[in-house]
Amino acid sequence: KLGVKRTNNKAVIPKFETEGASCFDVVCVAREPFGPRSMIYNTGLAFDIPKGYGLEVHSRSGYAFKDDIRLANGVAQIDNDYTGDLMVKLTYDGPPSYRPDWPIVGDRVAQVKLVKNVKTDLVEVDEIDKETERGDGGFGSTGK
Repeated sequence: KLGVKRTNNKAVIPKFETEGASCFDVVCVAREPFGPRSMIYNTGLAFDIPKGYGLEVHSRSGYAFKDDIRLANGVAQIDNDYTGDLMVKLTYDGPPSYRPDWPIVGDRVAQVKLVKNVKTDLVEVDEIDKETERGDGGFGSTGK
C-alpha cells in the first residue's frame, strides 16, 4: 500500500487508468513558468513511501509525441524519506517558433510507479573481474 496525502484541497488522488497500467497518473493543481522553456507543476500530493521502496516519475508519452514536452530530468527518483509535495518540471524541446500546448491546472502531468529499491554494498576494486565481448565500449558501440 502507498499512502497518499492531499496537501491541496484540489488535489486528485491518483488511480491506475487501466488494469494493465504499470504507472498511475498525477494531476496538476498549480503551475508556474520556469524560464522560457519550462513549467513547474505542483500535484498537491505527498506520498508515504514504504521503507525499501521509491517512486519513479516518468513523462507522459502524449506530451512528448504531440508537443516535444518531457520531464526535465528524464526520470525522477523520489526517495522514501521525502515527505513533501510531488512537483513536476516539464521542459519544451521543440523549435522556438512553435508554441506548445502546455498542460493546464487539472491535466495529468506525469506518470508514477512504485519501485523496490535494491540496496547494495559498494566495494572499491583494482580491476573489473570479468571480460566481456563489449568491454569498455560505450556510446553506441554495440550498434557499430
